[in-house]
Amino acid sequence: LADREIDVVDICTPPALHAAMIVEAMEAGKHVICEKPFTGYFGRGDDKTPIGKHVPKSLMYERVMEEMDKTCAAIKSSGRLFMYAEDWVYAPAVAKTVEILKATKDKILFMKAEESHSGSHAAHAAQWSTTGGGSLIRMGCHPLSTVLYLKQVEARSRGERIAVSGVTADVGNVAACLAPPERRFINANPVDVEDWGMLTLTFSDGTKSTVFSGDMIMGGVRNVIETYTSGGTLFANITPNNHMTSYLTDEEKLAGVYITEKVDRKTGWQFICLEEEWTRGYLQEIQDFMECVAVGRQPRAGLDLAYETTKINYAGYWSAEDGRRIAL
Repeated sequence: LADREIDVVDICTPPALHAAMIVEAMEAGKHVICEKPFTGYFGRGDDKTPIGKHVPKSLMYERVMEEMDKTCAAIKSSGRLFMYAEDWVYAPAVAKTVEILKATKDKILFMKAEESHSGSHAAHAAQWSTTGGGSLIRMGCHPLSTVLYLKQVEARSRGERIAVSGVTADVGNVAACLAPPERRFINANPVDVEDWGMLTLTFSDGTKSTVFSGDMIMGGVRNVIETYTSGGTLFANITPNNHMTSYLTDEEKLAGVYITEKVDRKTGWQFICLEEEWTRGYLQEIQDFMECVAVGRQPRAGLDLAYETTKINYAGYWSAEDGRRIAL
């Protein structure tokens, strides 16, 4: 942080470390890129552990909002750029959805979005105290941010104001019923977080969106969003997609060949992901961020999106625990 030659810091640590590192870097005069999720609730000294099983989600929501407000105030007072590393917003399939929405000015009536796979290999992903939740925030933040972003694209195109007015959610540990021999291809091993989560958003214009994430879905990473509008239907298949499909038979010969993320084998029918960094929006994301730093403009994915995503994720956890809709 003391190196004046460094203009930008990219925070890629476990989520429990994000907020403090963001503030420290910005106080040192650095622009900040922060990986998802923006932040979360990771426990306080008097919490009974494990916190995911013992701390009420309504209290988590209250404390997360307080802490986010402090972090956001520090970011805004620093005069530096905050760039939220939400790659879905930059993925070509989502960018084309944006182009079409701007051209047609159609009303989005319903969106259905998902990120799922067979579970994280990272040990910290199993615990609320390091990750701030399970599949719903660790993966579900991607599709959630994207439906929020697309509704704002629609709102600006139509000259409207649209916000999330209510959240309903459910979470669970659906793989907990499996004996160890039946979990061979499921990497998730939760301590106090969910492996299955579903959000339903109601927007102020009466339209809806669902967001699903699961840590027990095999066959590679699913990054998909379906958008149903007053004028048509748009399916953004980030992954898997059919750029290239294969049917191969010899696993050993394929040892050095990359197929796609999170598949447990390379044989049989596969959807091969070509130019994965481009297809999933990583290159476009960094291009946008560096241009923002160079010319001083705001990024496509910034502080407002990071804040709203975390807020709604935690409203979802509150809803799931209380078994009711949370009004926002």
